[in-house]
Amino acid sequence: MATRNDLHHWLPFLRWWPRVNRTSTFADLIAGLTGGLILVPQGVAFATIAGMPPEFGLYAAMLPAVVAALWGSSWHLVSGPTTAISIVVFATISPLAEAGSPRYVELVLTLTFLAGIIQLALGILRLGSLVNFVSHTVVVGFTAGAAVLIAISQVNNFFGLSIPRGSSTWVVLHGLLTHLGDIQPFIFLVATVTVLACVATKRWWPQMPHMIVGMVSGSVLAAVLNAYWGVEHTGISNIGTLRVGLPPLSSPDFSLSALHQIAPIALAVALLALTEAVSIARAMALKSGQRIDGNQEFVGQGLSNIVASFFSGYACSGSFNRSGLNFAAGAMTPMAAVYSAAFLLLIMLFLAPLARYLPVATMAGILFVVAWGLIDFHHIRDITRASRQETLVLLITLVATLTVALEFAIYIGVASSLAMYLKRTSQPGLDDVKPLPGQNPPAFSAATGLPDCPQLKIVRINGSLFFGAVNHLQEALQGIDEANPDHRHLLIVASGINFIDLTGAHLLAQEARRRKAMGGGLFIFHMKEEALQTLKRSGVYEEIGANHFFTLGDDVIASIKAQLSSQQCAQCTQLVFQPCKS
Repeated sequence: MATRNDLHHWLPFLRWWPRVNRTSTFADLIAGLTGGLILVPQGVAFATIAGMPPEFGLYAAMLPAVVAALWGSSWHLVSGPTTAISIVVFATISPLAEAGSPRYVELVLTLTFLAGIIQLALGILRLGSLVNFVSHTVVVGFTAGAAVLIAISQVNNFFGLSIPRGSSTWVVLHGLLTHLGDIQPFIFLVATVTVLACVATKRWWPQMPHMIVGMVSGSVLAAVLNAYWGVEHTGISNIGTLRVGLPPLSSPDFSLSALHQIAPIALAVALLALTEAVSIARAMALKSGQRIDGNQEFVGQGLSNIVASFFSGYACSGSFNRSGLNFAAGAMTPMAAVYSAAFLLLIMLFLAPLARYLPVATMAGILFVVAWGLIDFHHIRDITRASRQETLVLLITLVATLTVALEFAIYIGVASSLAMYLKRTSQPGLDDVKPLPGQNPPAFSAATGLPDCPQLKIVRINGSLFFGAVNHLQEALQGIDEANPDHRHLLIVASGINFIDLTGAHLLAQEARRRKAMGGGLFIFHMKEEALQTLKRSGVYEEIGANHFFTLGDDVIASIKAQLSSQQCAQCTQLVFQPCKS
């Protein structure tokens, strides 16, 4: 018989189901209706970015969103197609098949399936912490680069030009600048009015769905222009009729050649999608006070993408815009995402026939608005102000996104972020500290203004002693007596050492032997218990000597003074420490 915990493991929605009541249902229905309305323009826009038929963006926001809500852990996360994932799909699959073709759709479904399998496997293996290695800076840089690529992909449709599709960013920009005289005025006007309508609505009527207002404005203008001058003169074309109804069944390509071809791309898409989803879920949890289970989110996202591959969707993730809107609209449970999918289906049944009046130029304008909204200027400004290293990671990721295959751009961003982290941790700080005057037992600070003791050097290590940091610390410790040969004694304030591995322990033993051979000694003060246990298990504690270790509260300076040269102390006029004055 299944236990309660077993049921919650396989059916996680049972954890929050008791929260569903009349009040929550009403709130979730309102939030779901709001989300359903915004999904219409977003779904079509995202599918266009991905090179998929427009209805696939809407299908991806239906059943996959329901599965992600029921099998995830967040109360407010709304999954479905996103801009970043859509641009990755197009950039990685379009070289393999013509965008929008049956073969292209088949490969995208295969990508979606494999990404879902990878995500599900990571969740089952409880590897939710993997997304922590994809820093927020990498996501910001990648998303900004993706925004540029989205805008570049719509230059033809926005200006009415004929630059070859799939051209690089620099080729498109060069083509735009050299063909300014070929811009189609009617197409450019419709696209510009769409953008202005979106911007104006978002600024002055934020309660209105600005994308829908933009779509209607552009469509009405295009209809008037076509009616007066004719389509042949204006050149304004429409996207065509959308298929409506329940998401039809679909099938990925399970051939070995396709799986081999798509697998590396799927890994990058899976990691990016998980990073998006878990980051958004955590951001929403900070506002709602909920605790997020990262592994359960992995499972929910994995199942969502697997379902999407069989029901005419494509790679999905959490959407920050829709999740934020869901929370702001008062959603109380994940049922809001379920209702949103249901409302989207109902809306589609009535509005899909109107899509044949939607101009391509209007969609280009909508995508320009989407692209601009993707650039996180606030966080970019914070990153550039706060850290040069993070700024470098941001620039590396941004440039890689614009110049290399997107799946590799993600890897390059992660690798650069990890390289910066390893550089920092492999060079732990070594601060010159002195005892604070009048403190007994002593407390140490780098801001006392006291001179060095002629015989004893005191330093504080800020960082872990592991194999990657040993060479840096070894050079720094040897540099102490090279700068002043009389500093044969060394006191390490170890409160900043969080972790010591075997190589780090051997470094301390080697330093103790070297100091002893010089006629001095190595002393260690206030080491954390976990690090101290490592020294004891490795035998280094006994080798250094128990009387060379001091705990918080010990009068370490008085103890070490007894081991200094009394003759040299008698000749010293510095009187650096309190015991020197007695």
